[in-house]
Amino acid sequence: MSVKPIPEDYPRVTPYLAVDGAAAAIDFYCEVLGATERMRIPAPGGRIGHAELQIGNSVIMLADEFPEMGARGPKTVGGTPVNLYVYVDDADAAFARAMAKGAKELQPMADQFYGDRAGQFEDPFGHRWNVATHVEDVSADELAERAAAAMQGLQGA
Repeated sequence: MSVKPIPEDYPRVTPYLAVDGAAAAIDFYCEVLGATERMRIPAPGGRIGHAELQIGNSVIMLADEFPEMGARGPKTVGGTPVNLYVYVDDADAAFARAMAKGAKELQPMADQFYGDRAGQFEDPFGHRWNVATHVEDVSADELAERAAAAMQGLQGA
């Protein structure tokens, strides 16, 4: 029997989040983003050693912090430079659910020049999410024009 180098039902790139409070984060992601839990492996001390969530055709892996192994969440290390971009059927509703569950608004929901309606929030665990719904197909030429106009205000920033 041959083993596949990329297992069935896993994308090639899968984010792996370290979270202070993985069980609560799983609940948050299920309620806000519509994730479903694929698996959960308990660890000593009531921590989650490994969990997997499915969001559409994507997988997110996560676990509680394990400082003894160098795994620390964004709140422990003072923030994150990483943003996760997730498409949902109704970004406004997902954003509202996030706010109701204690997320912090970073960028309000708005129609974006590239054809998405999107907003950004920081979840209660320190991870940053952009939620988006694609609302307009934009041609390459139109996208270039819109991008130039959008970036014009950033000159010298």
